[in-house]
Amino acid sequence: MENNFFIDSKKLSKSALEKKHKLESEPSSRRNHMEYLDDMEIIESDVCKNVIKHMESYDYSKYTAKDVRTALDSNTCTIENFKALISPAAEPFIEEMAHKAKLETSKHFGNTVYLFTPLYIANYCENYCVYCGFNCYNQIKRMKLDLNQIEHEMQIISQSGMEEILILTGESRSHSDVVYIGEACKLARKYFKMVGLEIYPVNTDEYKYLHECGADYVTVFQETYDDKNYEKLHLFGHKRVWPYRFDSQERALMGGMRGVGFSALLGLSDFRKDALATALHVYYLQRKYPHAEMSLSCPRLRPIINNDKINPLDVGERQLCQILCAYRIFLPFVGITVSSRESAEFRDGIVKIAATKVSAGVSTGIGDHEVKYSDNNKEHTCNEQECGDEQFEINDSRSFESMYRDMSEKGLQPVLNDYVYV
Repeated sequence: MENNFFIDSKKLSKSALEKKHKLESEPSSRRNHMEYLDDMEIIESDVCKNVIKHMESYDYSKYTAKDVRTALDSNTCTIENFKALISPAAEPFIEEMAHKAKLETSKHFGNTVYLFTPLYIANYCENYCVYCGFNCYNQIKRMKLDLNQIEHEMQIISQSGMEEILILTGESRSHSDVVYIGEACKLARKYFKMVGLEIYPVNTDEYKYLHECGADYVTVFQETYDDKNYEKLHLFGHKRVWPYRFDSQERALMGGMRGVGFSALLGLSDFRKDALATALHVYYLQRKYPHAEMSLSCPRLRPIINNDKINPLDVGERQLCQILCAYRIFLPFVGITVSSRESAEFRDGIVKIAATKVSAGVSTGIGDHEVKYSDNNKEHTCNEQECGDEQFEINDSRSFESMYRDMSEKGLQPVLNDYVYV
C-alpha cells in the first residue's frame, strides 16, 4: 500500500525549500548525528557497544545449512545460533523453524493473543525523516487533540471493549510536551487497564513522570541500527541523534516503566543486520533488567512515493516469517507484536506460530475514531477540518470485534488484559 503523504515541494515556502535542499545535498550542513544535544541525558551503559560489535561483524553469507541444523537441534539458542537462523542459509528451513517457534510460543504463552489499539493524539513533527508521513516538510493536515477530544476518543475506544491503548504523538516536544502526554496518560488510566506510549525519546526523570501519570510501557523504533544509513535518512531534528534514541528503552526502565518495546523498520537498511541488532538490544537489556517485560515489533517499510531516495531493501513475507520465528526461538519469553501494516492473512497465520500481540480497530489518523468506529463494515473519511492526516496506510483494517471473533474461531484465546491493580 502506498503512503501518499510525502513532500509536495510546490507548497513549501522559498526559505523552507532552500533549507530542505541544503539538508539533502550538503551533508556538511547537518548536525553530527552521533553528538548529543544539550537537553539530552547521557547514561553509562555498555549495551550499545555490545550490540553494534555483533552487528558490524555479522557476515550472514558465511552460514551454512549445517549451522542452521545445529541451531535447530540445540536445546538453547545462542547468539551464534540466532545469526544462523536469520541468514539466507535458513530460508529452506522455514517450516521447521516455524514448528520450533510454535512449540516455544505454546510453552510460554499458551494459545493466547493480546489485543490493543493505538490512539494518535497529535501529528506535529520537528524531524526530517525522509521516509515518514509525519515529517516536518510534508504538507499534511496537522492536528493536536485537546484533552476533551482525547477523552472523547478514549471513551469511544473503551466502549468497543478494548482494555489496552497505545498513545502516540508525532515527534514534536513544542506541540506535544511531556505534561500534555502525561495528562493523556491520566485520562487513559480512567478507561484502560494497560497504557503504552510511543512518543519521542525523553530523559529518565521524564519517563518517571509519565509512569507516575499512568504509563505502563514505552515502545521506541530505532528505525535502523546502521548509524551511517541512519544519518542519511534522518536529516534534521532531535531524532537525528542516533545514540540518544538507542538508549531510550534503558532510560525508560531506569525511570520505572514496567515494560519496553523494540523495533527496526525492516527495509530501511540491511534487514538481517537490523534484525540481529534489534534482538541483541533486547537480549542484553533483558540480562541487565531481568524484572522488565520486553517486546519486539517487526514492521516492514511499505512502498512509498520517494522510493528512489530511500532505496529500500525489499523484505518479503517469507523473510519476515523467518525473522519472527528466529526471534521466538532466540527470545522465548519476549512478546512479539505484528502490526496492521501486514495483511489479515499473514497476521492470522503468524499468531499461531510466533506472534503474541496484534492491533485491532486501528486508525493512524488524528481524531477520527468516532467516524471509523460508527460502522465497522464501511470505510469513512473525516471532515478535513476535524481530523489530522494519517502517518501511513494500514493493510489489516479489521475492527476490534472482527479481530476478537477471528482469533477465537482459529482456536486462540484473545486476551484484553492480564493485570490486576490493587
